[in-house]
Amino acid sequence: MKLLFLTYYFEPDLSAGSFRNTPLAYELARQLGDSGTVHVITTQPNRYASFRAEAMPSEQHGNLHIDRVSVPDHTSGFADQIKSYVQFYRQALALTRHETYDVVVASSSRLFSAFLGAYLARKRQVPLILDIRDLFRENILELLKNPVAWLGLAPTLKAVEKYTFSYASHINLVSEGFGDYFSDYPQATYSYFTNGIDDPFLHINSPVGPAKGNVRTILYAGNIGEGQGLEKIIPDAARQLGTGFRFVVIGDGGTKHKLEKAVDDAYLTNVDIRPPVNRATLLAEYEQADYLFLHLNNLRAFERCLPSKLFEYAATDKPVLAGVAGYAAQFVRQHVPNSFVFEPGNAPQLVHYLHTTPYHTETRTAFIEQFGRQSIIHSLANQILKTAGVRREEGLMYNV
Repeated sequence: MKLLFLTYYFEPDLSAGSFRNTPLAYELARQLGDSGTVHVITTQPNRYASFRAEAMPSEQHGNLHIDRVSVPDHTSGFADQIKSYVQFYRQALALTRHETYDVVVASSSRLFSAFLGAYLARKRQVPLILDIRDLFRENILELLKNPVAWLGLAPTLKAVEKYTFSYASHINLVSEGFGDYFSDYPQATYSYFTNGIDDPFLHINSPVGPAKGNVRTILYAGNIGEGQGLEKIIPDAARQLGTGFRFVVIGDGGTKHKLEKAVDDAYLTNVDIRPPVNRATLLAEYEQADYLFLHLNNLRAFERCLPSKLFEYAATDKPVLAGVAGYAAQFVRQHVPNSFVFEPGNAPQLVHYLHTTPYHTETRTAFIEQFGRQSIIHSLANQILKTAGVRREEGLMYNV
């Protein structure tokens, strides 16, 4: 069997897609063993313009082959991302032009990789298996401010979704909140394998708590975009909290300039905005932080989402501050002890909690046991190969 795996992000890039799909590709190859091969088509690292990592354009690891294509630099804006995806699309077509595959797997957060997978699978009349990590159409239409652009984009994206999802044999959804969105596509079978905890995050140790009078650090690490809406919460919360608390924001994205402007306009000295860092440095930052902060914009579309960052945070023993609604809020309350859920954008609610709740850490043993990346990826790979008609699991082992 020859399996084509399409993922826009892959190691050594910094993104939830990379952290999920890299071990998934290796696990698919391991479970296939000598009964098949996995061909990964992905991009050179490009998640953040401010972070660069070197990667080989082509690699071979046993029965796993990886092709990385170059795409234009982008600043996470919608137009830039479209240009990058068009380049990815064209180069993927070129790489697969003379290849035959038995099944196509596509992991997608912005719909385009899934669409590419549908095109290649339809052309070859082979099964399509999708791993859907976000609802791009719903999100982008709610974020879009231009009504003329909305009128043009809405029917186009709906048609792309129908073309893509209606052909899939199996669709995995990372959030149970996505379930009813796919009711129009009953031909597919469904599974819910969430994001998970990577091993490095299982060994973060909390330093001794700061002495009385020291500043408490609230850390956010990740994308700074419309989806997060950090400029709507952090400046206001920092102002109200005062000098006893400090926000550290590590990341980049399309609305970073809005956050920087809001911080500058308020003359805040307790907000520190830094560029993206590699995982080793990030782990050190997690260890030094007192609180781990998560926020989604106050939009209806995000009520279905389950942020991947949550799994990193909950693997630590640090208190988690989650400005989320809908399914994510339900998930945090059910699975993440020592957490506080507040309404997105509600700075007074967050400030009141921080000023009135004694600080403590807590190891989340049950969460770690349930949501370890390794077991989730093993089960997802097994589901993919079962759908593709492969049932054996013995094979080569690869270290990622």
